[in-house]
Amino acid sequence: MAKDQMQVLNALDVAKTQMYHFTAIIIAGMGFFTDAYDLFCISLVTKLLGRIYYHVDGAAKPGTLPPNVSAAVNGVAFCGTLSGQLFFGWLGDKLGRKKVYGMTLMIMVICSIGCGLSFGNSPKLVMTTLCFFRFGLGFGIGGDYPLSATIMSEYSNKKTRGAFIAAVFAMQGFGILAGGIFAIIIAAIFKSKYDSPSYAVDPLGSTVPQADYVWRIIMMVGALPAALTYYWRMKMPETARYTALVAKNTAQAAADMSKVLQVEIQAEEPEKEQKEKFGLFSNEFLRRHGLHLLGTATTWFLLDVAFYSQNLFQKDIFSAVGWIPPAQTMNALEEVYKIARAQTLIALCSTVPGYWFTVAFIDRIGRFAIQLMGFFFMTVFMFALAIPYDHWTHKENRIGFVVLYSLTFFFANFGPNATTFVVPAEIFPARFRSTCHGISSAAGKLGAIVGAFGFLYLAQNEDKSKADAGYPAGIGVKKSLFVLGAVNIAGFLFTFLVPEANGKSLEEMSGENEEEEVEANGELEQSHSNNKRTVAPV
Repeated sequence: MAKDQMQVLNALDVAKTQMYHFTAIIIAGMGFFTDAYDLFCISLVTKLLGRIYYHVDGAAKPGTLPPNVSAAVNGVAFCGTLSGQLFFGWLGDKLGRKKVYGMTLMIMVICSIGCGLSFGNSPKLVMTTLCFFRFGLGFGIGGDYPLSATIMSEYSNKKTRGAFIAAVFAMQGFGILAGGIFAIIIAAIFKSKYDSPSYAVDPLGSTVPQADYVWRIIMMVGALPAALTYYWRMKMPETARYTALVAKNTAQAAADMSKVLQVEIQAEEPEKEQKEKFGLFSNEFLRRHGLHLLGTATTWFLLDVAFYSQNLFQKDIFSAVGWIPPAQTMNALEEVYKIARAQTLIALCSTVPGYWFTVAFIDRIGRFAIQLMGFFFMTVFMFALAIPYDHWTHKENRIGFVVLYSLTFFFANFGPNATTFVVPAEIFPARFRSTCHGISSAAGKLGAIVGAFGFLYLAQNEDKSKADAGYPAGIGVKKSLFVLGAVNIAGFLFTFLVPEANGKSLEEMSGENEEEEVEANGELEQSHSNNKRTVAPV
């Protein structure tokens, strides 16, 4: 069996980079484009939702979402994503990558539209409906993580595999960028047609009734790229590694790859008897891959604690550099426009370049070096913000603060934010690959929940009277930055549990070649033993 499989898999490993590789990147990457758009577009409209549904007559400032509502609206998608990563990761190993791949897109399409159609006769009902569809949206997004990574790793050649998987993930940057640009356009169109005074001049009139359409349109547009990609995902053949190594159909794998690679691959008859291999979380699995799974899960968890908590400080930074004036000096549509403009600038200057630096260098310097470097510089810049924090709070020093803050984003993306996605798709056996990637990515989303909401409370002012409305006292931004620096140090250390996969085949990294050799040696020894027993004594 090993010999039969290796002919198909070797063809994949040594295949020249060709059009089907780029087609696979686009098909898988558009899912991540949609994922990022859908996950991050909520931050563009959160303040608008507060103005529309939580206006308080006579208040000095525009309405904002109460802490529990804000946490639910922002966090429920993360909870859905975590669930989807575990469920679809497991299902991808049971039913195959292709069969499950279309399901995730259809869930995303339906729930994106559902988010925009969240209706009700009270703010509570609207927010409840929105949270329901945001959870479903996250569930579909979660499935895209293990499936896209696994499919791309199993389609790639070993020379450029890291760059191809990283390119799929890098489409997130374009999704964030597209969300910001589209929000700018929609806000500008509505503002030109339905202009209104600022909140300070007319609190009620500053939010025109038509503003309710703005957030709905922004959310529903996320369904378009997912819907456009669905047909092409259904046309992709099952990966040869799943077909040969899990479904045990080498003839079908050879036929599929002959079409894809446009070369003739000999189909050979598989062996009739196949030995049962060790299972997930068996003693043998833990011996071979236990530390690897611990490494991929903990580094992703720690990275996302730091990465998502950084978003907490964006509103302070945007205000500090004058990108976003005080809320009461703007009307609702103007606020959406300026928040979207600020997010677009951050994405354009640090997020997108960081992703593509990883694509360019991951197969040259390796995953291990990039991840260590990313955690190291994230730590350096976090402490550079934290130690002289009082210095950065002065208006004349705000540009330096923004530069250092942007560099933490850059080295997160040219670092562990990309490599934690790539590595779990390379180092586990084919029959567990999607499941283990799902477990690792779910650990990351747990870190995102901790980062986005644990630190939201932690970073509040130590004086309760100065904390945001509805929040208890925290430890302050300065001490929170020190905690995040310590989190990055932990990520740096746990990286040493993760092996380097650069330039090696998937079977070499996962130990599947070794499994086949052990089985073959066992069968050979058994054959010799049987032959000895059948020889009559002299």
